[in-house]
Amino acid sequence: MDIQQLKIMIDLKALNGMNRTNSTYNQNNQSSFQEIFEEAINSLSRQNDFQNKIGAVRLLHSLQSTDIERFQPSAATNEVPKNLDEIITRAADIYKIPKKLIQSIIQHESNFNPTAVSHAGASGLMQLMPTTAKGLGVTDIFDPEQNVFAGAKYMKQMLDKFNGNIDLALAAYNAGPGNVEKYGGIPPFTETRNYVKKVSSSYYT
Repeated sequence: MDIQQLKIMIDLKALNGMNRTNSTYNQNNQSSFQEIFEEAINSLSRQNDFQNKIGAVRLLHSLQSTDIERFQPSAATNEVPKNLDEIITRAADIYKIPKKLIQSIIQHESNFNPTAVSHAGASGLMQLMPTTAKGLGVTDIFDPEQNVFAGAKYMKQMLDKFNGNIDLALAAYNAGPGNVEKYGGIPPFTETRNYVKKVSSSYYT
């Protein structure tokens, strides 16, 4: 077996691996690729001529990169649950804070990724620290409902503590209420100042 034949066989093995994992592909987009793939594999099983096998592999490689991209595994596992809007609405109603404020916090904390984890260990949609989450009764920090409700409750506590001042409450949410009290306002931390600016901008827009 020469180098070219070895390369072809490696390609075949890799493509077979793709076929075995196609159940994770988007069902609405997989049919054309699946049909082409099965046609080529069936051709291989019928042919003994190595040149015909080369032709089948070339058929698969002839797919455009844009076609391949359409059949990549769905990112559904990393998407925000469909009921997130309903969860945010209920949390806003229960804790009497603006729904848009919760949305703005989630947007800048995790970009709506329920599995997000920061370098400091803050986790979930509203980036709760483990100790804060535990104190708020959270048993699964990555559960969207528990995370959003706990984050909304904590934000309500900060709003009450700072007399409804959204900027100070956001600063406390980011840097802790102790720092807001210590500095008599938004702490002089670049991260906190940028955070307050970005979240409040989204909220007031």
